[in-house]
Amino acid sequence: MSLVALRVRHWIGVLLCISALAFGAVSTQAQGANLPAPRDADYPGTIRLTVDATDLDRRIFQVQQSIPVAPGRVTLLYPRWLPGTHGPYGDVSRMAGLMVSAGGKPIDWKRDTLDPYAFHVDVPTGVRSIDVRFQALTPLAESAGRVVITPEMFNLQWNIALLYPAGYYASRIPFAAQLRLPADWEPGTALRVQAANVTTVDGRRMKVVEYQSASLETLVDSPVFAGRHVKRVALDAPGTARPVQLFMMGDDPAVIEASAEQIEAHRKLVQQADKLFGSRHFRQYEFLLAVSDRLGGIGLEHHESSENGVRTDYFKDWARGVGSRELLPHEYVHSWNGKYRRPADLFTPNFNLPMQNSLLWLYEGQTQFWGRILAARSGLTSTEQAIDQFARVAASYETRAGRTWRNLQDTTNEGTIRAARDKQWRDWERSADYYDEATLIWLEVDMILREKTGGAKSMDDFARAFFGVEDTRRTGPNAEIRALTYTFDDVINTLNGIAAHDWRGLLRERMDARGGNAALDGLKRAGWRLTWSTEPSKFVPPWARRGQQEADFAYSLGLMVNNEGRITSVAWDSPAFKAGLAPQMQIMAVADRSYSAERLTTAVKGNTEGKAPIELIVKDADAWKRVRIDYRGGLRFPKLERIEGAQERLGTLLGAR
Repeated sequence: MSLVALRVRHWIGVLLCISALAFGAVSTQAQGANLPAPRDADYPGTIRLTVDATDLDRRIFQVQQSIPVAPGRVTLLYPRWLPGTHGPYGDVSRMAGLMVSAGGKPIDWKRDTLDPYAFHVDVPTGVRSIDVRFQALTPLAESAGRVVITPEMFNLQWNIALLYPAGYYASRIPFAAQLRLPADWEPGTALRVQAANVTTVDGRRMKVVEYQSASLETLVDSPVFAGRHVKRVALDAPGTARPVQLFMMGDDPAVIEASAEQIEAHRKLVQQADKLFGSRHFRQYEFLLAVSDRLGGIGLEHHESSENGVRTDYFKDWARGVGSRELLPHEYVHSWNGKYRRPADLFTPNFNLPMQNSLLWLYEGQTQFWGRILAARSGLTSTEQAIDQFARVAASYETRAGRTWRNLQDTTNEGTIRAARDKQWRDWERSADYYDEATLIWLEVDMILREKTGGAKSMDDFARAFFGVEDTRRTGPNAEIRALTYTFDDVINTLNGIAAHDWRGLLRERMDARGGNAALDGLKRAGWRLTWSTEPSKFVPPWARRGQQEADFAYSLGLMVNNEGRITSVAWDSPAFKAGLAPQMQIMAVADRSYSAERLTTAVKGNTEGKAPIELIVKDADAWKRVRIDYRGGLRFPKLERIEGAQERLGTLLGAR
């Protein structure tokens, strides 16, 4: 998945709905007892799928399918293991009203007792096609999950609105999809349009879009953004082969108004990616961008498109915002890293077999690295902002207590072990740290390549050699593009082809070690070091939540506090932790005066000599208590500073090509 602040963190907000994993991951042994194994063979017939997305008030997708079958038992699967999410985040509990019939006569179905995502249907003799109907129920409010339908727009991920037959590779099951949406709305997707008309269906005026037949794999990889207020911007010159387009939709027309300079930065992103990778592996590419405070935030990669959700200040607060402007570069890089080139153990033949995530430190970590670099090279962010982001990352992992017991490699399992809950002690438990911590590792690799080649080679050469390679398996310009898988050995061999080094030893040390300096050696080699300032960054932090800023005492007291004084995080073994504070407690007063961020800031500044310990009144549920923190270090915010006499290479890495 993508995460730039885990893409609006998960950026966030990245920000997919986390399904309740009540049954746990179904083992391949359990699956084998009831389900036919997928085989690399053509499914006999095309499945017709219609999704009606006009019920905006109730936020329901109505689904109809016509599935060619043969008499006997047919098993239909609801997608569970979803590409980009790195875990079993399909949520079958949101599917309701399932009805199966043939020729107008109902047919019984039965859910598998070992795999609740599988439905068995005994097809009567003489039946060659079954009809399936159900509703995909989407969240009505953020408290129930990510909102995907509003009165102004929707985000349809096809995997929530279909069943597919077991026993075949997803790449070998053809689908012909139809989408129904409000008559005055416009959709954006990587799917090819067969026909689009405004017509009357069941007495209702709507737009009906027929898409060209595509495999189930491509269909699920081609979501739809659609809205009342949309704008399309070409990011390539007219006539460019394999063109790139920006499709924007907003809560209202004003929020998708961008200046010429802002659009030019997005065009330069495409140009800089061309220079980095040297080739395009898509037939066309759609940046799907929702600028909204009502639709749930998202950052999710696909081969020929990406789903991107940002706040309504994306264009309006251009000078300060940082994190959201690394989102599109991150997702675009995924077209090469993660979609075209994909770890071999992450590739599965269908959406109901477990994935393995051992190489996410390259899939996501190097994508995070290149997303940050391309944002700076294109002008979406400045060099100063990119350096500020590296400072945040370095500080976060230099001080992360959980690194003493859990290595970075183990965090790649996060997608398959994460429970449906927020982590209360995030820096101790750790989470998807393979995103940002790995950027420091790839920075170190870049600097070693430069040192060994006298500046002639860098990670740019790795990107072109590893991701830019053309796939000779394609037949014809319109052929669907298959993933080209890789292993850890492929990574090592490519690096050694650029400059010989003990890359295996270096990467395994960085991934497997516990504690240490979070690979700060890369910054040192780049001519910079982590230090501390008494003044916060002037840029909006990437973790800033929708409509709410947090007071940042992470590197002083060891806590973050929201506008109401609610403690949102406490660093393990920090002064706040040792004083007995915990997340969800609420600071009611500082020195017997009602809480404000300014008063707490003044208290931290006032105790540098130990003469005025910080006195708080804290509410914990219905209990009130006094807390004293004798912290004397003053305010601390991370920043990078140049190492005197060292060669400056970070600016060279961030500079436009």
